[in-house]
Amino acid sequence: MKSAQYLRNKTIGVAESQSIAPGDGEVRLNVGFCGICGTDIHIFHGAMDTRVADPQIIGHEASATVAEVGTGVTNVKVGDRVAVRPLKFGQPADFDKGFAHVGKNLKFIGIDLPGGMQSSWTVPAYTLHHLPDDLSLEHGALIEPAAVACHDVRMGAVQSGETVVVIGGGPIGLLIALVAVEKGARVILSEVNETRLELARSLGIEAVNPIKEKLPEAVDRLTNGRMADCVFEVSGSAPGVEVMTEVVNVRARIVMVAIHPQPKPVNLFKFFWSEIKMIGARLYEEQDFDEAIALASSGKLHLEKMITQVMPIDKVQEAFEAIDANPDGIKTLIQCS
Repeated sequence: MKSAQYLRNKTIGVAESQSIAPGDGEVRLNVGFCGICGTDIHIFHGAMDTRVADPQIIGHEASATVAEVGTGVTNVKVGDRVAVRPLKFGQPADFDKGFAHVGKNLKFIGIDLPGGMQSSWTVPAYTLHHLPDDLSLEHGALIEPAAVACHDVRMGAVQSGETVVVIGGGPIGLLIALVAVEKGARVILSEVNETRLELARSLGIEAVNPIKEKLPEAVDRLTNGRMADCVFEVSGSAPGVEVMTEVVNVRARIVMVAIHPQPKPVNLFKFFWSEIKMIGARLYEEQDFDEAIALASSGKLHLEKMITQVMPIDKVQEAFEAIDANPDGIKTLIQCS
């Protein structure tokens, strides 16, 4: 079998590796497709070298077919098509308050443990979610990022009739926008890349380039001064953090989706003055995968427009380099079979 392994120095090598027979409660998968995530790009750039082993099979946005089941597995059978929720829960801690998806001893499969960019992958059975017959394996590989979006929107408690601002129009930002629209919200997306802006508009999303028009002024104009009830910061940028408090109304919510490894200045006075809430949103729970699959199967996430290219695993290095060279792209899939 083939696997894509991070070797440091902006190198993803293709190597032969051995299939692992499933143990008790485990399932061996024939992986169909694995998406390249922003986290994978951070790994590629060496930003996670203190956490990621060398070599390490990476990738966590995967769709697959069940090839073999271990003892005690009853939720799937050989031949089932599945998406993988790549979380391995560790020993529960009082600190966790029962939220295992952000638990103290959580291991993320594809970062802390071997991931899905391989032909054969053995994972815990509880990580698997059935894909409906009308959903392709290509689209199944986008269920993981779609589940992120479903979780973010759920954490933001978005309601029908509200105005939502999404700062950042990459894959997660676009998916958050589409999920929020399905909740009945009006969505305004802020993005500096014109290609991504055009994609958002083609999906029926109002979109603003903050370089051409200041975002607070645009939101004020579009909402007749009401401003936003909920904001999602997905850009990971200092300007995104700076502007997020400038576009909200009284008792609005700001959902922090992006990873900001270094502290950035935040206008705390705005939180006091308008009773704004800040909400962190990380990963997903089982119900978010179920919602993502239902939305994807309905066609409401327009996943066919999210896939920029599909490349074979033998060309995984080229795929990562192409993403670096093409900021217009949305999602690259690696065909692992």
